[in-house]
Amino acid sequence: MPPQPVTGPEGPIRPRAAQLPQPVRAVLFDFSGTLLQMADYPDRVCATLGRAVDEREMDRILTGLEDALADPDVAAAQRGRDVSSRAHRRAFIRWYAAVPELAPVAGALYDQLRSPAHWVPYEDASATLAALYGAGIGVGVVSDVGWDLRPTFAHHGLDGYVSAWVHSFEHGTEKPDPALFREACARLAVSPGEALMVGDVPAKDGGAAAAGIRSYVLPAGQVPGSVRGLDAVLRLAGVA
Repeated sequence: MPPQPVTGPEGPIRPRAAQLPQPVRAVLFDFSGTLLQMADYPDRVCATLGRAVDEREMDRILTGLEDALADPDVAAAQRGRDVSSRAHRRAFIRWYAAVPELAPVAGALYDQLRSPAHWVPYEDASATLAALYGAGIGVGVVSDVGWDLRPTFAHHGLDGYVSAWVHSFEHGTEKPDPALFREACARLAVSPGEALMVGDVPAKDGGAAAAGIRSYVLPAGQVPGSVRGLDAVLRLAGVA
């Protein structure tokens, strides 16, 4: 890897000469919030509890989940949760269990999180992946996650488009560690300069820039199943 320029308060001390960007030969995607999104929490809660939940109780449960993230013990469990499957499970169960109504079913709610059927692809995910695949551009998934995502993609008929899978829990580290992005490039047999990373969290997915990879960060908070705006990825990759 070429040496990185030294940067001062105003910018690079010895700027490099301008170079034309290399053509995109591979696109790396984040998973949650980029290609697929978890089903709405009200639906998940009702499915896990096995009963209908009225509006007042649901509001209390959702408020409890929001407030729990400020609890020091819950917050501490979230740090480094994606470096192993054990840490991931512990972090989520600790969060769910902080809400009294969910404490008895915290384990079941976590199992539901891993269930392919409870993940919803964005409306334009399949067409985008198909277009990249058809153009001969490699596709990889680089995700901070605690379980293997291939069954989820297979459930929705998306796995055939993906040639490289990099799960954080299998590498003992998480984004923005450049090692994860470089691993995906190696598996797709492209240089970092030939890749594009697409995600929805600047501090995480934008870390690909440290590995020499162009990055495109989508706005967060889209409704599950809606159009994600992935057509921009095709334009960036030079796919008609």
